[in-house]
Amino acid sequence: MGAPTTAGTGSVSEGAEGRKRGAYLVDRRPLAIPAYRRLWVASLVAAVGGSFGVLAVPTQLFTLTGSSATVGVSAAVSLVALVVSALWGGALADATDRRRLLLVTHGCLALTYAGLWAQAALDLLSVPVLMALVACQGLSYGTVMATMGAAVPRVVPAELLAAANGLSALVRYAGSIVGPLLAGALIPVVGLDTLYLLDTLALLLVIWSVFRLPRLPPVPAPAQTRRPMVPRLLDGFRYLFSRPLLVALIGVDLAAMVFGSPWVLYPELAEREFGGATGGGFELGVLYASYPAGVFAVGMVSGVFTRARRHGALLVSAAAVWGLTVVLLGLTPHLWLAAAALVVGGGANFVLSMFRRAISQAHTDDRLRGRIEGSMIVVTVGGPQIGNVLHGVAGAAWGTRVAISVGGALTILAVAGIIRAVPHLWRYDASQQTRT
Repeated sequence: MGAPTTAGTGSVSEGAEGRKRGAYLVDRRPLAIPAYRRLWVASLVAAVGGSFGVLAVPTQLFTLTGSSATVGVSAAVSLVALVVSALWGGALADATDRRRLLLVTHGCLALTYAGLWAQAALDLLSVPVLMALVACQGLSYGTVMATMGAAVPRVVPAELLAAANGLSALVRYAGSIVGPLLAGALIPVVGLDTLYLLDTLALLLVIWSVFRLPRLPPVPAPAQTRRPMVPRLLDGFRYLFSRPLLVALIGVDLAAMVFGSPWVLYPELAEREFGGATGGGFELGVLYASYPAGVFAVGMVSGVFTRARRHGALLVSAAAVWGLTVVLLGLTPHLWLAAAALVVGGGANFVLSMFRRAISQAHTDDRLRGRIEGSMIVVTVGGPQIGNVLHGVAGAAWGTRVAISVGGALTILAVAGIIRAVPHLWRYDASQQTRT
């Protein structure tokens, strides 16, 4: 009788140990919620299958014009459209059923990709048509992002928001790598028109997944939702700037995104400091690959962080760690150490992104979540662009190493100053994440 008892005890112990180890891996608890699971599947399909256009559009524009400047103009058009639609779409998300808005905007995105497929299949060779479709793509995607961010807190309990945002971030980063890699391999085989068609079909799958969501009607009474759009946008900004915690949250994110975004200096850094080949090569590839490697490494063990309660301290610490890794990137003469710094920095930015969204979503009145989410999108999209401009100017004036190191140091100093001004952000914990 003794042997079975021992074996049974060992089995239970091993099962408990396995569950304990599993708690430190990707935190999958939000996937047990059917509505969130559908949103997550939709974002997964869109991130990979719907991202071929990220590579296809610039490739087609460069093939048509032979001008990188034209490609740059298309990126600017897309950015402006996305920023405008994130703010406008966030206001719409607070005034209409969010499920319906997701259906409409994903439908518009699918029609845009169908248009891209048609112009490529018909061989129109028209830059203005491509630019117009790029603008439509940005307008649709900005609204999708703001509405999706506002919808998640309606279907996920406050205590699981960090885990839900970790899962969503993992999907976004996976899509940004896998999608373009697949697109690059498929372009010579099937052509650009087929890639656009695949994007369209992927978005049809997304629409079906969103269609199965429950209704997500707005909290305000119908009479309140008929107010003009501009006053509703101003309400969102008034709410945002009346909440020191949210202002501090945006400040920390901006510090990391503006001062600590030296991406534009990577080609010069790889060539002149690490001995890389002119125009690219192994060294440049290592610099660009190290950051997402860190994101994935931490994303795959997100359970280490999502079950913690000190969300504010983790967010601030992650921003400071990112600043330190940028300083190290600027100072080190060794490629392997630069890569290690970027791996750690990628992991730190994953944690920063995860808790920034969780705190902002939980701390915002649901009647204004769309507008606040739109503001956050503007920060996360526009911040790195401003950072690229600043680093480009500083790199030309002072050199790449000084520009990168100073940017990292400024990140740390800015974060420290924000916490001194708003210490509540550092003390913020999960017990304060109650629905409003």
